Amino acid sequence: MIDYLLSYSSVLDHVLVYTLLAMSQAVVLRAGTFSIGSAAYAAVGAYTAAILITSQAWPPLIAIACGTLLAGVISALMAYPLSRLRGVFQALATLALVQVVVTIAQNWDSVTNGVLGISGIPKVATTGWLLLAVALCTALLYTLGRFGLGRAMDVIRADETVAVSLGIRVPYHQRLAMTLSGLLAGLAGALHACNSYAIQPEEFGFGMMVHTLASAVLGGATSIWGPLVGSAVLTTLPEFVRFFADYRGVVQGALLMLIIIYLPHGIADTLAAWRHDRRIQSSAARPPEGARTAVRSTEVAQ
Repeated sequence: MIDYLLSYSSVLDHVLVYTLLAMSQAVVLRAGTFSIGSAAYAAVGAYTAAILITSQAWPPLIAIACGTLLAGVISALMAYPLSRLRGVFQALATLALVQVVVTIAQNWDSVTNGVLGISGIPKVATTGWLLLAVALCTALLYTLGRFGLGRAMDVIRADETVAVSLGIRVPYHQRLAMTLSGLLAGLAGALHACNSYAIQPEEFGFGMMVHTLASAVLGGATSIWGPLVGSAVLTTLPEFVRFFADYRGVVQGALLMLIIIYLPHGIADTLAAWRHDRRIQSSAARPPEGARTAVRSTEVAQ
């Protein structure tokens, strides 16, 4: 049994990395922005960590931290012009950012080794470290969501006009969301580089961008479990049902359309709303405490 589970450890690692990427996407979606640049920041984090480890012999932990911070700095700088855009213009700008980063990785041969990528990266990001990273990031997002920051993002996503009337600084919160998204994506990219032995530019292109966005939408952008559910479904389904392995893009697209049509808020968000409604209905159907006490008193008197 243990050998069987170990044979799928690489799939679990893949799920955990994409959970972090889906978290980075869910953060900006929750703030009402349509930035899809997580793949670009993941590439920055991955290449920074890989170069520092292989070429400069830096300790892996410090290299991962540097890759995460560099991605966060770039995302913070990009957040200022991106926060002035809306809707499809934000999507196009971040799509262009992904393409620029991938092109640089493909053509900067002296640093990134071009299309061949970087190999010989020691596997220091094992499954246990990935689980710890996902747990810590989940706790961080849960904590932020319980305070005013998460509530402000929810209001911005629902209606920016209402948010402005309530005194919420919309550009500030959106820039903060983009910066946090870049940090999470950079961490995911650095951990991916230290888990897969080698990286190549095409890994961080359109495929990763679509998978990340689909995972966030499929699971739900506001629930804390949404990114994990979305990435688990999209990653494991083609792996366990081998017939779909060659049609991964078709499966992702079909699932995304079905979820948008029938579960527009995502799997985890829909289940959370359903449980909340059931709790309210059961509370409404239960008679008040005073009425139950009066009924018991009447029964005793009889």
